[in-house]
Amino acid sequence: MVDINGQYRHVTIPAQNFTEDTMRDGIGFDASNYGYAVVEKSDMVFIPDPDTALIDPFCDIPTLSMTGNAMIIDYPENRPLAQYPRNIVLAAEKYMRDSGIADTMLILPEFEFYLFDEVNWEVKANSIGMEIDASQSHWNTGFDGKGVTVPLQKNYHIAKPFDTSFECRSEMCMHMEDAGIPIKYHHPEVGAAGQYEIEPKLGEMSKMADATMMIKYIIRNTALKYGKSATFMPKPVYGEAGSGMHVHMLLMKDGEPVFSDDNGYSHLSREAHYFMGGLLKHIASLCAITNPSTNSFKRLVPGFEAPVTVGYATSNRSAVIRIPAYAKTPNMRRFELRNPDATCNPYFCYAAILMAGLDGIKNKIDPHENGWGPYDCNLFALPEEEKAKLQGLPTSLDEALTALEKDHDYLTAGGVFPEQLLKNFIAAKRDECRKMAAIPTPAEFDRYYNL
Repeated sequence: MVDINGQYRHVTIPAQNFTEDTMRDGIGFDASNYGYAVVEKSDMVFIPDPDTALIDPFCDIPTLSMTGNAMIIDYPENRPLAQYPRNIVLAAEKYMRDSGIADTMLILPEFEFYLFDEVNWEVKANSIGMEIDASQSHWNTGFDGKGVTVPLQKNYHIAKPFDTSFECRSEMCMHMEDAGIPIKYHHPEVGAAGQYEIEPKLGEMSKMADATMMIKYIIRNTALKYGKSATFMPKPVYGEAGSGMHVHMLLMKDGEPVFSDDNGYSHLSREAHYFMGGLLKHIASLCAITNPSTNSFKRLVPGFEAPVTVGYATSNRSAVIRIPAYAKTPNMRRFELRNPDATCNPYFCYAAILMAGLDGIKNKIDPHENGWGPYDCNLFALPEEEKAKLQGLPTSLDEALTALEKDHDYLTAGGVFPEQLLKNFIAAKRDECRKMAAIPTPAEFDRYYNL
């Protein structure tokens, strides 16, 4: 089961208790602990989905794992909980089909993450701090004794012996393939303190949302088997590249690509441009869902190939939407949204992206006419007076939440995102922001202690 923050929860029953009644009547649980319901109306049931069944590779005792949907207990039949993430992504797909624009959305999320050999932190009244270590990192040149260290920001596609987690990642990918998730490749990423990437192949949006949860589960558990700790935290290392979850996307209708046009900019159709226009129009409010942690905005800063500018371009990693030049065949022509990170709830993230894009198509929001590009230049290298003219992404979670409060009609269209869910989400995240802002940091001691 998935909670409002996009984390797995689970309940285990003995095999002899798993019957047809389990599949029909479900397993009871308290939804208030998942962030979905008030306590006095919190009794729900979980209905397993047999299409997601797999033998869990991390359980010593043979265990069949299944994802499923939350249902409200009602008579004569239970009914789907509208706030439950899997139900929302299914509702977004239905809204797309009903619109007549497309019948399938294919997405490809890129999973960037760090693998640390050690990580410790504490937040106490008299002690606030964290410490991480990765054996191959540049800060270990004086201790390694074998010279197997990677210079700062020089880890991209590094080979053995510097690639110290190759076997670990290969095993991760083998588990993913066993779980029915085809993998394109894996490799070291830029961050020298143990940053890596695993990229699956394109898949249907709702199935990829389930796959995203499973990929994170596999990465974390396999890392522990190898004595490492995996994190999808967007900016865990000061001065190193942050970890994003770039989302490639395209639409299909009756087996034909909606986004392809030989005569369009970068071979993309008018519908593709309108879809990009919807994403760019709603990007500030989208950030509250695609980048829902205070740490997310420590990644979205200049200088680390992370997007900070509202715009689109071909082969340009400084704009929030990048059109890959290598996607040349009609069925593969697409673009990627570069701001999301894996602290998001993937069901909310993918559904919100689809809803913003469909809003762009329905309202013919042209990104070029709105001044969002194409930016076929390095936006980080522009003169300061030119940079000042560009529209930027939100610089904090608070700012993104304010945008979501003002701009969410595109999400509630067709009843896809319940208004109450958005209110609950915003309230919970506002509280999170207040609590995080109240905590002194070691950097503040460094800067202010002796003033």
